[in-house]
Parts: sequence; structure tokens; C-alpha cells
Amino acid sequence: MDIGTIINNIIDIMKKYWRVFLLEGIPTTLELTAIAVLLGALLGAVVTMLKRSRFRIVRFLVSVYVEVIRGTPILLQLTIFYFVVPELLPFLDLSAFMWVAIALCINSSAYVSEVFRSGIQAVDSGQAEASRSLGMSKSQTMLRIILPQAIRNILPALGNEFIMILKETSLASTFFIGDLMTSYKKVNGATYLNLEPLLIVGLIYLCMTYPLSKLVGALERKMAHGNK
Repeated sequence: MDIGTIINNIIDIMKKYWRVFLLEGIPTTLELTAIAVLLGALLGAVVTMLKRSRFRIVRFLVSVYVEVIRGTPILLQLTIFYFVVPELLPFLDLSAFMWVAIALCINSSAYVSEVFRSGIQAVDSGQAEASRSLGMSKSQTMLRIILPQAIRNILPALGNEFIMILKETSLASTFFIGDLMTSYKKVNGATYLNLEPLLIVGLIYLCMTYPLSKLVGALERKMAHGNK
């Protein structure tokens, strides 16, 4: 197949199926990413706090949680939350989209918790000691002194996590929930073309991730300059 034929096929696909990509695939992918990143960040922060608990059993359980999530494939986790968890929790009448979003959220939380942990450890311990000497409690020190600086330090890493989750949503197409890769499957089934719809989806992903990667890079440079 020559390049001219491929280009013509891409143009024909976009004329006939642009709604599948632009009005179904992109919004679903972005919605799934936003839910996974926002809830994953919140859960990751909670996991980080629990990992610093004074209770050894809590620290142990949280460490097991993090290691299990980070040590198993995300597709396995998606499959469990899509097929197994709804059977175990039948009273939770959630859509397939939400089960996939929850799986991505939990996966993200394990990685974000490590990002938060490294950010907290990067804050000078002397500041915590100084705040305690001023009469602040341990929780006040964490909320008012440590966390604001830690979040500032980890913003680039959180940006990279957002990009990773955006790309990992492609695995959700395994369950046909309407994301970009699901759009590819629909067009592929209708046209029997493989390469052209894949190129379209790849270009759309690139158009979404490239500006984000540049923004994260600019943020990293700004943070590095601000620390000098």
C-alpha cells in the first residue's frame, strides 16, 4: 500500500467517522484521565499519610498495598475491577466506565503516594523541628509547613503521572468503554482498515500528550531555576 492510498484512506475515515474520534473517543479519554488523576492524587496523599503512621500494622498494610499495585500489571487490575469486584460488591451499581476509572485511580494512587513521599522527604527536616519549637502540633506542621513545600516540589512529577495515565487509558478499550482506542476498534470493524485508524488515534494521543510534556518540562525548568 502506497503513501497516497494511506493518506486518502485517512481523509475518507475522518470525513465519515470524525464524530467517533472527536465527540466520543477524546471526551471519554479525557474524562477517564481526569477522574483517575484527581482521585488518584487524593488517595495517594492519604496513602502517604498512612504510611507515616505511628502504628506499625498500618504502615505494613499500606506498604503491602503499594507494592501489590506497583508490582502487578495494570491490565490485570483493570480486569479484576471490571469482572471480579462487581461480583463481590453487587450492591454497588456502577457502570463499566466507573469500574475502569476506579481501577486507574487505585493504580495511580500507589505511584502518586511514592511521589508525595519523596517530596516530603525533600523538605528540610529542620523546618519541621522549628515549627514544633513554635508550638505547632505534628499535624499542623505537616499541613501548614511540609505539605505546601512538598506539593511545590512534586508538581512536575504529578504532571508526568497525568501524561502516563492519559496513555494508559488506552488499555480501557479492552472493555469497550468508548475511549480513543475503542474508537479505533469501531472504525476498524466498519472499514476493515488497521493502519489508517491507528495512525489517526496515535496522532490524537500525540496532540494531547506533546503540549502536556512541554508544559511539564517548562515547569521543571522553572522549579529548578527557583531553587537556585
